[in-house]
Amino acid sequence: MGTVYLVGAGPQNRDLQTPGVIPTSLPLFGYRPRAGEQLRFHFDMTKCIGCKCCVVACNEQNGNPAGINWRRVGEIEGGSYPFVERWHLSMGCNHCIEPSCLAGCPVKAYSKDAATGIVDHDPEICIGCQYCTWNCSYGVPQYNAARGVVGKCDMCHGRLNQGMEPACVNACPEGAITIESVNVSEWRANLALANAPGMPDARDSFSTTRLTLPPAGAKLDRVDTGRVKPEHVHLSLVVVLVLTQLAVGAITALWMLGLAGAALPFWSALLPLAVAAAGLAIAPAHLGRPVHAYRAWKGWRTSWLSREILAFSLFAGAAKAYAAAVWFGIAALMPAGAASVVLGVMGVYCSARIYMVRARPAWDNGYTLASFLLTAAWLGPLMVLAAGISTSLWLGAASFAAGLGQGVTQWMRLRSFERSGVFELTAAAELRQQNLRSWGTAMYALLGLALAVMWISPVLATALAVASEAAGRFLFFAAVVPKSVASTYLTPGGRA
Repeated sequence: MGTVYLVGAGPQNRDLQTPGVIPTSLPLFGYRPRAGEQLRFHFDMTKCIGCKCCVVACNEQNGNPAGINWRRVGEIEGGSYPFVERWHLSMGCNHCIEPSCLAGCPVKAYSKDAATGIVDHDPEICIGCQYCTWNCSYGVPQYNAARGVVGKCDMCHGRLNQGMEPACVNACPEGAITIESVNVSEWRANLALANAPGMPDARDSFSTTRLTLPPAGAKLDRVDTGRVKPEHVHLSLVVVLVLTQLAVGAITALWMLGLAGAALPFWSALLPLAVAAAGLAIAPAHLGRPVHAYRAWKGWRTSWLSREILAFSLFAGAAKAYAAAVWFGIAALMPAGAASVVLGVMGVYCSARIYMVRARPAWDNGYTLASFLLTAAWLGPLMVLAAGISTSLWLGAASFAAGLGQGVTQWMRLRSFERSGVFELTAAAELRQQNLRSWGTAMYALLGLALAVMWISPVLATALAVASEAAGRFLFFAAVVPKSVASTYLTPGGRA
């Protein structure tokens, strides 16, 4: 599956390649794998004693605080008393063949070196959007709030270029971590040695780390499954999602009223435009370095976040033209209404796709897209009614049906998680029903009240509906259990 090179095996010594370890006395000095190969980690679980010297060495090498670990040591166990087994799992970045962190980055802060295969991250380019932390199934990129950027293991490529071992390799007293090369095409075809208990499926991003597992015996599993806690809620994103979806729904309702021949007040199109502007203005608050938000469109070829930004920026431009058409009665600009609807729906679709990633199974399903679209269909027409722009019965009926559909969708989503048999999904359902039960109750109660009073007081119904959707988005962020490597059971937060 590859040739082992402990750093020190230079290009001039390739004729010495034999299975096993090449003496470390041979200098490295800019070693590069052969064509079609890349460097990777090999971790031998049978040698690791869980001392965490690799973690300490990594933090010292990279100047990270104790709470941020680019290399982590987890625990897996199996058997039953008195015949129990416990093993340790030390993991850094897997320098994947198809790194999800790289594909999702909106500013192109990640790069994969063509010669070595090392996946590197440039903190100078990073804007701290944290999208990569959602995309990686192994939880490798970690956000440093003090710096406002993300960081990750880079295989100590600076040390490699100087003929030295990575810090973790150098510090391991048992030789459990080594560096080796691998033929990329052969490894892609057979990832069996990349999987282990307590690890996500290597096919998520084609991890290259080779794992030597303990002898077959008792079934092993991670020991941290009973310590699930709510994820951090990005309140600015809660507001952004609700407001942008409301704006798209409202402008769609206005456009459809115009198509039906309704006379719209001259100011009507300004209402969704103002809501959209408020949402887009709040969006940079989520970033660790909001001053660099202008960079976020660069990754549009691969990043759904970049595509969302482009779609909503174009939506705002089309909505301005439509507002001018309605205000001044300019017939030539009326098609901007259709353009704003199309671009707005595209923006909502992109918003949903940002979260539909393999690393977060609770987001990676059709319920996410359905919920986002239903928010627009529920809140938008309701706000048009509340503003007195129209009293159309069909508009009210459409809003009522969408609100009812939202409630059903949320219920079906929760039930599907409970029945899934997938740990991350059943754990997310547990969070909803235990730690976050009050938020779920509030969401349904507010939704029910909004539906009950919408024919009596659309203004009150709109306020209740917006509050219900905000509670739903809060749950969306809090009640998600990400894939990740096994963590240390006794350490708060699972960090070594």
